[in-house]
Amino acid sequence: MRLLRLETGCAVLVSMLEEMKGWRGCGRSRVPFRMAEVPVSCDCFVSLPPGSRDDHVIFGKNADRPRDEVQEVAHCPGASHPAGATLECTYIQIPQVERTRAVVLSKPAWMWGAEMGANDQGVCIGNEAIWTREPVCPGDALLGMDLVRLGLERGDSAWSALTVITSLLEQHGQGGQCKEDPVAFSYHNTFLLVDRNEAWVLETAGRLWVAQKVTEGVKNISNQLTIGAEVTAEHPELRRAAQAQGWWDGESEFNFSRVFSPENPPARMELAKQRYKGGTELLKQHDGSVTAAVMMSILRDKPSGICMDSGGFCTTGSMVSVLPRDPSLPCIHFFTATPDPSRSIFKPFIFSDFSTPVLRVVSPQFGPDDPVRKQPRFQSKVDRRHDLYKAHQEAVSTMENNPDEGSSVFGILRELESQCLSEISAMLSGEIPGEELGDLFFDTVDTEIKFYQ
Repeated sequence: MRLLRLETGCAVLVSMLEEMKGWRGCGRSRVPFRMAEVPVSCDCFVSLPPGSRDDHVIFGKNADRPRDEVQEVAHCPGASHPAGATLECTYIQIPQVERTRAVVLSKPAWMWGAEMGANDQGVCIGNEAIWTREPVCPGDALLGMDLVRLGLERGDSAWSALTVITSLLEQHGQGGQCKEDPVAFSYHNTFLLVDRNEAWVLETAGRLWVAQKVTEGVKNISNQLTIGAEVTAEHPELRRAAQAQGWWDGESEFNFSRVFSPENPPARMELAKQRYKGGTELLKQHDGSVTAAVMMSILRDKPSGICMDSGGFCTTGSMVSVLPRDPSLPCIHFFTATPDPSRSIFKPFIFSDFSTPVLRVVSPQFGPDDPVRKQPRFQSKVDRRHDLYKAHQEAVSTMENNPDEGSSVFGILRELESQCLSEISAMLSGEIPGEELGDLFFDTVDTEIKFYQ
């Protein structure tokens, strides 16, 4: 480990593991726990001072996706691009910009875009599926996940990332198949964009959009429109379009959620209300004391449905970020890179010019033979599991077959996570000095895999 005393701590934990005879491991299986009627999709959270215990902005997201979908964690360095270059997103090409920022992404392995991520300027973005009165147009366009990545690659603040997304949305639209399956599944998106100083909620309906600025306290979003009359910014044609459709009379108070929510919302949106309420209540319980550990506990909450396991969907990846208000301090981004945060550990990533590539959480590539690139798409399946995913999959299977031994190992891993959190907190508060941090994510992924072997 390259964070303070983590190397010593890991050595102790490895020794403890070696004493446990007969335990073997590797990744995720179908967890027996089931939530009744839990909605399909995601939850995003943010806490800004005074909601946070420290002078930090805390971001968190669970990505709820088809349960067999693999989520990888990819670090893409900043880059310069020649004039006139084009960029191939998941389904369409768009003009490339002159300079893109370094990003770290938690993303479904089959697509170009990301469920969530951060850039080297301390910007974090996550998205949610949403359905509105505006129809989801057929055909290829930018996925909401593409827009997440584009906002991170091109934005140096939450607001600038928002303007990137809304500009691209107006130019190229949003749509396209949202899961690795020939059965049609598409949606519009809401976004939570966060930096060291503020957060923005961005809600869309086709190419139209509305945004609300959040400067303090706690906020969550979850598969429904939440912006009412308190609008900070909006598409210039938003109200005219609503009036033309007969959704708004042009005289009464304009309430975006009321005007654009569908008359007959999909069942998943109705069910998401319970999860949204549960997330709001959990944030309120910790208002004034939110830390990275608290945010992780919220993402692990089963009773609320935030940690999802329902039918064909589950939480396939999770992220928590600590963004200190002090710009001299580094931002810390934690990723599971494995499904079900209640059975995974969060591993810290810090941007550095000298980071070792962490290939064991990156999925294999299939080039032109990838089913997403062939026409018609998604007619076959390929094995996209990365090394950590495979290891975790076997570990959870072992945990189910040998609960006592499996629980002990996950308990030890949780100790590793807790120790890492404590020492990062001490470093950010100036209690102890930091050392080399660039390979921290590499080291923790490597240690976790060794635990499973």
